[in-house]
Amino acid sequence: MPITVNSNPAAAAANFYMSKNNSALQKSINRLSSGSKIVHPNDDAGGLAVSMKLESAVVRLKGAEKNIQNGISFLEVQDGVMANTGKIMSRMIELKGLSQDVLKNSSDNDNYNREFRNLQVQLYEMSHLTFNGVSMFANYQSGGTTESVFNDMNQSLTLDNTLSIYVSSDGSTGPKVSINKALLLGALTIEADDLEQNGADGNATANNWSVADGQTKAQRDTTRLYTFASQTYDGAFSLDEVSVGVFTQALENIATLRADNGGTMSRLQYASDNATLQAKNFAAANGRIVDVDIAAESTNLAKYNILAQASASMIAQANSSMDIALMLLR
Repeated sequence: MPITVNSNPAAAAANFYMSKNNSALQKSINRLSSGSKIVHPNDDAGGLAVSMKLESAVVRLKGAEKNIQNGISFLEVQDGVMANTGKIMSRMIELKGLSQDVLKNSSDNDNYNREFRNLQVQLYEMSHLTFNGVSMFANYQSGGTTESVFNDMNQSLTLDNTLSIYVSSDGSTGPKVSINKALLLGALTIEADDLEQNGADGNATANNWSVADGQTKAQRDTTRLYTFASQTYDGAFSLDEVSVGVFTQALENIATLRADNGGTMSRLQYASDNATLQAKNFAAANGRIVDVDIAAESTNLAKYNILAQASASMIAQANSSMDIALMLLR
């Protein structure tokens, strides 16, 4: 081949390869230092798009899981109130039995009545408790002033206040679990005539009456509708106004509310487990796309490090090869 000084093809080729090797070496260093094989969008444009969607799904699922846990906390606090309500009802039944003791005089029965009336006020206060400012019990239909009703296990959601918890990464367009603001006042409202149609101490099968919040004695005498909750001590009714069957029905209604609460809590727990598992699987899927293979990339690092040094050395060799032209000119 001719010997020239204006051009050096060997040095130009070595320089080209050194540039390529340095670029590959830098990319390998970036991948190893970041732990990701998609450092720049042009590394894998399609993979980057999928990765962004998967990362977003994981974030949304973690948010949904937190909301589910808050829903479980809401139901746990609600159930605790209803459990205490059941204890109060049991105490009321006990007071009714004690007041029927032939050895008790009128003064003794007055003392029982005082406790009985105070317990009704306590039940009223408990039925208006809130969880972080959100009422736990529905006293009125959602968004209105019409009183809610209790209809055994077949509670109509159109008459009840519900809270929706979205349990997937799809938000409102995906599945949800509705938790009820328990109809505590409705469950504590019993119509005596309905009980009497089922026998002296029978059980009513449907309680489709409104909550008589703050009803007067005159109203009770007319409707025979008893609510075991009173805003004031004077508005509470006495032990001699109600039969044992009414107490029993109210206690069964509370048990029904707690059973419904437990079913919803169980569903939320499974939804929480599912959201956690989905988030883990989405994170794993994203890792298969973006996570760098340390072993393979370490091999590439060593390879391109050697090639970069070799190409630099070859540039020096190619430049020194032109010294032969000076030897011929001497």
